[in-house]
Amino acid sequence: MKRILMLATGGTIASKESGEGLSPAITSAEILSHVPAVGELCQVEAVQLMNLDSTNVGPAHWLEMAAAIREHYEDYSGFVITHGTDTMAYTAAALSYLIQDSPKPIVITGSQKSIALNDTDARRNLYDSFLYAADKQSHDVSLVFDGKVILGTRARKERSKSFNAFSCVDYPERAVIRDGRLIRYLAPRPYAYGAEPTFYQKLEDKVLLLTLIPGMGAEALRLLKDSYQAVILQSFGVGGLPGGGSGPLAQAIEEWLAEGKTIVMMTQVPYEGSDMSVYQVGQQVKERFQVLEAYNMTLEAAATKLMWALGQTRDPEQVRELFCRPVQFDVIR
Repeated sequence: MKRILMLATGGTIASKESGEGLSPAITSAEILSHVPAVGELCQVEAVQLMNLDSTNVGPAHWLEMAAAIREHYEDYSGFVITHGTDTMAYTAAALSYLIQDSPKPIVITGSQKSIALNDTDARRNLYDSFLYAADKQSHDVSLVFDGKVILGTRARKERSKSFNAFSCVDYPERAVIRDGRLIRYLAPRPYAYGAEPTFYQKLEDKVLLLTLIPGMGAEALRLLKDSYQAVILQSFGVGGLPGGGSGPLAQAIEEWLAEGKTIVMMTQVPYEGSDMSVYQVGQQVKERFQVLEAYNMTLEAAATKLMWALGQTRDPEQVRELFCRPVQFDVIR
């Protein structure tokens, strides 16, 4: 029977009413006590890594999770992380970059309702996560929720209350779980015997997201330049910049790049990604400036991949190489 380590980090799945709203308070042992059937799938041990609302989870916590997995990697066949749903997709993407090419599964799950409630989705999600983690063909980072197994780099929370909160964006789901049966859609990646993952230990958190709206000027971009190492500009449609390659926003981009900083262009449209070569307002920017384009990456993947790349190097060409290199199907061109 496989040994699986559960890392509890808090979230709705572990929440109780505090008198001032829900707050994580249920321990890892209590969580497991609600799903005794997990013991039939694998041998489970648990560590209470933190107990936070996922709104409060960020890069330092992602590094802590990756470090815990690295510490225990040789001792277990797989890992399940219980986590709040609000930033779960960011954590799944971040761990996909911090732990690359893992022949063992790293599964992230949670729930829309506390595991202590009768009408919760937590028990199913937790059981499904251990079912997937205990399967010999599972590997790498995945998010398991509402019967879906989603690549860590392709997950997005699209519903704030419903049980089917997460979608796999612009890529097939890795598998589904129906009535306790695992049905794979994607062939498992073959790993050689004794293969080891690559762990990374640095992230750069000085990454800014600026979502453009019609009529928006360049003042914010200029004012924030000294506080950040990189900015993701979410523009419109398949990708363009108001004013094209010569407007105020383009001038602000030039100032960022002149200081060796990184600009990533992406669309705010949820599906199908960007292609800045289609329209003049995008093509001019691509031709004039050394900006990066996220194409069909999710925001969660683009943001965390940029943090990862900048954590390894500040050299603009090396950042470009790392950001553009596909990791776990995070970008399809």
